[in-house]
Order: sequence, then C-alpha cells, then structure tokens
Amino acid sequence: MKTAITPTRAENFSEWYQNLIVAADLAENSPVRGCMTIKPYGWAIWELMRDEMDKRIKACGVQNANFPLLIPIDFFNKEAEHVAGFAKECAVVTHHRLKMIDGKLQPDPDSKLTEPYIIRPTSETIIGDAMSRWVQSHRDLPLKLNQWVNVMRWEMRPRLFLRTSEFNWQEGHNVFATHEEANADARKMHKMYGDYMREVLAIPSIMGEKTPEERFAGADHTYTLEHIMQDGKALQAGTSHDLGQHFSKSFGIQFLGTDGKLQHAWTTSWGTTTRMMGSLFMIHSDDDGLVLPPAVAPYQIVIIPIVREENADVLNSFAEKVGQQLQDNGIRVLVDSSDMRAPDKMWKWIKRGVPLRVEIGAREMESDSVTITRRDLGKDSKRTISVADLIKEAKDILNQIQVDMYNAAEARNKKMIKDVADLAALESALENGEIGFFRIKYDQTTNEEFEALIEKYKISRRCLDDKDPTYVFVAKSY
Repeated sequence: MKTAITPTRAENFSEWYQNLIVAADLAENSPVRGCMTIKPYGWAIWELMRDEMDKRIKACGVQNANFPLLIPIDFFNKEAEHVAGFAKECAVVTHHRLKMIDGKLQPDPDSKLTEPYIIRPTSETIIGDAMSRWVQSHRDLPLKLNQWVNVMRWEMRPRLFLRTSEFNWQEGHNVFATHEEANADARKMHKMYGDYMREVLAIPSIMGEKTPEERFAGADHTYTLEHIMQDGKALQAGTSHDLGQHFSKSFGIQFLGTDGKLQHAWTTSWGTTTRMMGSLFMIHSDDDGLVLPPAVAPYQIVIIPIVREENADVLNSFAEKVGQQLQDNGIRVLVDSSDMRAPDKMWKWIKRGVPLRVEIGAREMESDSVTITRRDLGKDSKRTISVADLIKEAKDILNQIQVDMYNAAEARNKKMIKDVADLAALESALENGEIGFFRIKYDQTTNEEFEALIEKYKISRRCLDDKDPTYVFVAKSY
C-alpha cells in the first residue's frame, strides 16, 4: 500500500522519523549546527504540553522563577562531580564584544573575559548560589522553584527533538530541612511525571531508579521515566534527582533549625524537555504521518468542506457554523476553507495528526450531517452522523481516542519487555535481532562481561524495576 511517509517504519525507522518531522511541518535544522527551529505547528504542541505540565507543577506547591543563562565557571568548580558529567558538553563564552578585523567581525582580543561563562547546561549551581541567600531559617523551607528555559549541551550527533545542542525544558529545584522530605519529594515529582505521561501524552512509562552507573552526576538517587519506541529502543523522558547535601555543602545552603543550630539543607532537582515531543511522535505515529492524542493536538478536530465552484460560499458557511458550535463546547477546531483540493487538505491534516477529521459535502449539508474519521483508527472508523450528534458526542469521541491510544501503546510495550535469565540469554536475544527492553538481575550486569556487551551491542542499563529493584531493564537507546 502507498503511504504518505517513505520509507515506512518497518523499512527504516530512523529515516521514517526524520521524514515524519518534515511531513508534519514540526521543525527543521537551524543554521547553527546541532540546533533546531521549532515551527509554529510544533511549537503549538509544545505550548499545550508545557501549559498542562506547568499546572501540575504548581499544584505541587512549586513557584516559577527565572535564572541567568550565563553561569560563572567558578560555580562549576565548586561541584567537581557535577561538572564532570557535563564538561564535554559545555559551551563557553570567552569574549564580550566583536570587532571588525581584516574586513570580518571577530571576537575583539581586548574583550577577553577575566573569567569565562558557561551557557547553562543545567542550573543546579547558579540556583544553589541564590538558595544560599534565600534560605536562612527552617521557616524558609521547603523552598520549591521551577523555571521554563532553554539550555545548551553541545551535541555531536543531533536529531530533531531527540538530541539537539539547544533545547527547551523545565527544571525544578527544591530545598528541604530533612533527607526524608527531600527523597519523598523527588519521588513525588517522579510520580507526577508518570501521571502526566499517561493522562496527557497517552504514553505508558517504565518507571524506576537509575543504577549507580547511570545516575545523574552529583545525585544520591535518580528516578527516571523510560519510554519504549516502536523500534524497541529506549528514550529517557524525564528524571527526578535526590541530590542529598552535595550542592548545599558546595554552595552554603544552610538554615537555623528549630533547635537553633545551623545545618545544611537537602536539595532535589527534576526536569523534562522537548525530548518528550520526540517520544510522543515516535510512539504514536504511523506510516501516514503524525498521530496526536487530543490533549496536546493544536486542532482536535479539522473540518474539511468539500466544495464545488457553485456551492463554495454556502458550504463553507455551513462548515463554519458547525465549527463554531464545537468551539463553543471547548474544542479546538479548524475549518479548512482554503482553496486547496479536498484530497490534498485531507492528506495535509492526516500527516499533521489531527485526532478527528470531519468532512462536509453537498449531500451532508442537505441532510444536516457530517462524515467523521478518527486519525488513530483510519478509514475503518469512517462514518456519517448528524451534526447534532457530532456536537453532543465530540468530547466523548476525543476522550475515547485518548484512552485507546494509551491502551495501544501499553499493549505494544507488553510485547516488547522480555525476561532473560542471564547474560548468555541476553546476548543470544541481541544477536538474533530481538528488540525491546530486557529484564535481567541487576547483579548480572556489574561485571566486565556485561561491559563488553555494552560496547558490542550499544545497550545500557535503563533503570531498576520499581516492582523488584533486584532487576534492571536493559535496552538500546536514543
């Protein structure tokens, strides 16, 4: 069968994904190597994702703030273990002005900074510095902060939404009086992410703690959400870190306790990024383009008037009235009354993943009806209903699409998680080209033999099994 996206997922998943981004008009590579330009349709998806996440973050008692883009290099030197995890990815600002030299603008040699600045790869250090001033007493705790910003981590092998040098994210940073409170909150934010992925993105997450080999630099515990792509590879969609007292001791975050004694606080950090968008696209989409859950679709319904020259005005007017009734019910609707051919309009919105497509021709208008098709189910779901029933049932249909998309992803996940008894069984599965997550005893992966498998098959420990932490999930990843 002819598909809108070629090659198909089965033929070449990586190339399919790149072509999907183009076909859905989501983003493009920028003139800056490793960076991307997110186009309006892609940004509209991110805004819906961001706004819902922001509500959930604030419901956890967190306040939004904004911290500087540039971080003094000396701040990183205060947390050696932390900087070691980012040193190879840091972009460094060394001059503060340009000068015309030999007919070209170049950094002015006389403007070299005494101390270089790092473009933030993450903000634990500069936020820690602020917290050392803002926290003085137990009465100032807990302090819960979040910021929505862009960050820079120099990426050698960029891929749109998955790995780019510059990306957008939220990063939360909380401070507590006790380790028990900090760890409980790190787990709370981890769960909040899992609920969000399930309820908003229709994505089931593999949730658990990172092994010591994989945890965030400078953390005591890292809790992660791992997603399984349709090709069986893993994508880390969010993390929450219990940072212990590492940063509070490095940056002097201290408070007077109820006993009148000065003590170091306990901190956490947690974040999600535009990488979630890559996960969303790869998990749900098909060979005809994007498939979006209604919760994050810029247009939940698109109405396509199928007009002839003699009835264009009256049919477009009828479609606008239907669209307005849906919009009045709180649904995001677009009536596509452009002069594009009707089949081209249909394919445009199929490729962009609009959850419900509504077609209205002369026959439908005469009978006060519409023909609807669900994007997730395709042409098999096509049916004609009255306008009154559409207005009444539209929200229920969208809710059902959301549920069905989650269930489909969960059913696929179950087929992609396999138990293996030992390293020999793991290698046999990898050698045979099996895909997905492999669940194995963690103590089987703490030796040189497993390190050799990492090198040979490009696999990694994704996280410990939350239900039984003696097991770890192993997979190839993005």
